[in-house]
Amino acid sequence: MTFIKKLLLTTAVAGIFSVTATAENFVPISTGVKSIKMNLNDEEFTLMRNQTKGNKITSLYDTTDRGAPQPMILAPGVETVGELEFIEYMKKAQTDKNIALIDSRKPGWYARLRIPGAVNVPYTNFNEEDSAVEMMEDEMGVVQREDGTLDFSKAKTLVLYCNGYWCGQTPGMVKNSKFALLKMGYPASKIKYYRGGMQAWTSLGFTVVGSGK
Repeated sequence: MTFIKKLLLTTAVAGIFSVTATAENFVPISTGVKSIKMNLNDEEFTLMRNQTKGNKITSLYDTTDRGAPQPMILAPGVETVGELEFIEYMKKAQTDKNIALIDSRKPGWYARLRIPGAVNVPYTNFNEEDSAVEMMEDEMGVVQREDGTLDFSKAKTLVLYCNGYWCGQTPGMVKNSKFALLKMGYPASKIKYYRGGMQAWTSLGFTVVGSGK
């Protein structure tokens, strides 16, 4: 194969666009993968890392004087995921409606900067039983029976994130709020915790949307 052909060689598999190392240097998502086109929750976007040399993390997350770090294992049975696992869930959620990517922060944070395709379900909804049940019915596949009990047989796999390693908003929704998911009976095996949240996501230069980007 000639050098020119090598230079132009690209592959596209399942929406993942990769470019050979001989073609150009780029900041990868994973080995050989520069970008992924997605359509998630009626939002079309291209997921990639910022390609600008010397790009800096947003000032929203460049300080280190935040609260105490959250534990790596949030609760027994709840899986902690990193960026690549989160992205895999993003890809699956495009066609699998049993997966919900949820931003657990307050609406102001969500509007300011968020991961594209994520749905905002503020953790504060889980301070009251009625609003907790409403959120679980509307966004999480839970059904409230006529006798008031909850049916989790069709509960969605939730992939949750908030501001960062120190942020208590996802832990609040999962276990600490008065009517937290686990307290209400949500299956721990269907809860995935992206502990790094927005601080880790932006530190890697991944695509974001919002007024503060």
